[in-house]
Amino acid sequence: MAYLALYRRFRPASLDDVVRQEHVVTVLKNQTETGRIGHAYLFCGPRGTGKTSVAKIFAAAINCEHPVNGSPCGKCAVCRALADPSNLDIVEIDAASNNGVDEMRDLREKVQYPPVAGKYKVYIVDEVHMLSTGAFNALLKTLEEPPAHAVFILATTEAQKIPATILSRCMRFDFKLIPQADLENRLRQVLNEIGKPYEEGAVAAIARAGAGSVRDMLSLADTCVSYSAGKLTYADVTSVLGGAGFAETGALCAAVLSGDPGEAFSRTEEVLSGGKSVGMLLKDVMNYLNACAVAKMCRDAEKILSLPSDVFGAVAKLAAETDGHRLLRATEIFADTENALRYSVSPRIVFETAVMKAAMPAADYDIESLLSRISALEKRLEGGVPAPAARKSEPVSAAPEPREELRTEPAAPPPEAEDSVPYDETPPPDEAETGGNVYFDPGFLPEPSLPSEEARPAKRDAGERKRQRETEAAKAAEAPAGTRPAVRANAVPGDAKATFGSFLRALRKTAKNGVLFTLCMDLDCAYEDGKFVLYTESETIYASLSRPDHRGLVESALEAIGLSDFDIRLRGKKKDDFNKSLSELKEKFPGVKIEVD
Repeated sequence: MAYLALYRRFRPASLDDVVRQEHVVTVLKNQTETGRIGHAYLFCGPRGTGKTSVAKIFAAAINCEHPVNGSPCGKCAVCRALADPSNLDIVEIDAASNNGVDEMRDLREKVQYPPVAGKYKVYIVDEVHMLSTGAFNALLKTLEEPPAHAVFILATTEAQKIPATILSRCMRFDFKLIPQADLENRLRQVLNEIGKPYEEGAVAAIARAGAGSVRDMLSLADTCVSYSAGKLTYADVTSVLGGAGFAETGALCAAVLSGDPGEAFSRTEEVLSGGKSVGMLLKDVMNYLNACAVAKMCRDAEKILSLPSDVFGAVAKLAAETDGHRLLRATEIFADTENALRYSVSPRIVFETAVMKAAMPAADYDIESLLSRISALEKRLEGGVPAPAARKSEPVSAAPEPREELRTEPAAPPPEAEDSVPYDETPPPDEAETGGNVYFDPGFLPEPSLPSEEARPAKRDAGERKRQRETEAAKAAEAPAGTRPAVRANAVPGDAKATFGSFLRALRKTAKNGVLFTLCMDLDCAYEDGKFVLYTESETIYASLSRPDHRGLVESALEAIGLSDFDIRLRGKKKDDFNKSLSELKEKFPGVKIEVD
């Protein structure tokens, strides 16, 4: 007897032998047992998932005299008749080679003839998406209202190419890819039955290469079984699949992830010079990087990957030594290369360019590459430079080194007038919390604290304010000592802006309240009848400053500069009260003319 391929030899003979697809098998079993048989079925899904096999089993089961659990018994007269290749009750049609109108017209004429042995005449149309538009139209009416004895089973891998008029007349079943664990179990059964010893790593490698298809897996297994007369090993499977050796692929990926372009390029040349195809090497590299990602992210990675222990150990070690961003970026580069190889006339150059790009993160400006470089720099600096958390614990009065690097003025404060006080280098509470990296100009108030229109953020952009500050600093440095601007320690009657500046400086020294200092920075000020008045347009800020604790701090700061008569007001409040009173007068005396000066 001629040799029969494994995928043909071990084709399922009953619905119980079908690997997975429980959602399809359960429905067909129930229909067979209850006799509620439809007239048209559509089996769609990836190749090698059991569409044609299930169609043949179902066609025999609905004709069987004594079906067993929804499957044909194989012993009755009908089953024996249908097992003969010359039977006329189960007709298989290849739509790829019989896709014309004439073939469908011939089918429409022959469908009228009753079955010979069984109760139903079943037409299995494989690759039905290959039919032409005219052939679909010729089949449409027969498919909608076939004779009572006719059953159509359409099988396809591309259901999207079938017209909606055909889809709406069929009972649709979507077949799914087979999980790797089920493929491994099926392959073990096959190898045990044919008496071939094997390694678990070899079984896992063949099942993984099958990519969810039982037929593809058994075709690869057929080749691997014939490769060696002894035990089937993982090395045998790797050689048969045509990929690079695991050690070679691992060395290449390790050089890429470690950022050694010279070593990575040398490993690439070594593998390709051995006769390995660029496409297969790229696939091996992507699989290896994917295994590293699984080993890095998943707790049960060894169970998921199903690799030999020594192989998984090498993958886990490389994954632990590699930054996640670095691994992600390398995978993205090679994934993009796979698409580029389809249209390239120089695949080797394209692949080698991808290797150099992945191995040189300094030349890659992608965000993941930049993050990986930052992570590597942080790890390198962990032993030599104190972390930011350590700097936070330093005394607040100490001037951190970064402050000196950011200075644009001389380190020594300028000479001050008699009514000024020495500059206090102690940073405010918010600066101390951030490490003191914000420089406070000793000759001028902080920019946000100036209530003048020139310094308000809403009026000028950052660049213009910076230029203005630098110009004023230069003028102050060149001016005589007696005319340089000084930080006033006392209030200046009649000069609200100067008084406000002294108030903020005093508040900063005495209150030590960053929230209150921030609230006061946006206030306006004026002298009204000798009283110093602070204005705000925000009801929230007004309510906060009116609190006893905040008002007490403001009062203490003003007393420190010799000012006791002050008030905090909400701008527009008096005007609103006046308008309200005016409206009430007009309502009470509608006939009286009221003039407002």
